[in-house]
Amino acid sequence: MSYTVAGYFMARHAAAFRRSYPGITLELHEMSRPAIEVALVAGDLDIAVMLTSNLDNKEELDFETLFRSRRRLWLATEHPLLTEPLVPVEAVIREPYIMLTVDEADRTQAKFWQGFGIRPRVIFETSSVEAVRSMVASGMGVTILSDMVYRPWSLEGQRIEQRPVAEGVPRMDVGLSWSKGRALSPPARVFGAFLGLATGGGS
Repeated sequence: MSYTVAGYFMARHAAAFRRSYPGITLELHEMSRPAIEVALVAGDLDIAVMLTSNLDNKEELDFETLFRSRRRLWLATEHPLLTEPLVPVEAVIREPYIMLTVDEADRTQAKFWQGFGIRPRVIFETSSVEAVRSMVASGMGVTILSDMVYRPWSLEGQRIEQRPVAEGVPRMDVGLSWSKGRALSPPARVFGAFLGLATGGGS
């Protein structure tokens, strides 16, 4: 699984799977998206839980999206943009921006901004979601991230608010991926079906 999936999605589902299927050994590994794709094609992994919206090798890999997580603007309390029910991108680029880099979040956002021919005013890049949370909550800047990683409080106990972006940011898709050239083993099929039922797969 990828970093975001490991930190914000898999723990409760892996625990529930182990309780439900004690006869199946579930070996978990955290890897980057490129490493996951290589390992799936090589047969070193049976199945992956990852951001399917980032999947590159669709020629050799199949996938199923389990759910889609909205991306919204994160703001400190009392930020002037909180008065806007829908925040235009022109307003976002005027703000200092905190850029998350883990799980290719920066690459995904670059595609979004390039579509408008503009760039945010990035003042800090980090692979730590908690660092982003703390900086936004303290009023250092804003960011756009998915609801899956959103929590309303920073580690310091400061509040973080959300607002949708008027132009619509692409959602973050989370799902399963596996090799097209190799049939899934029965345990892997059971695991995939379990996650599909647990998440209402494809919703």
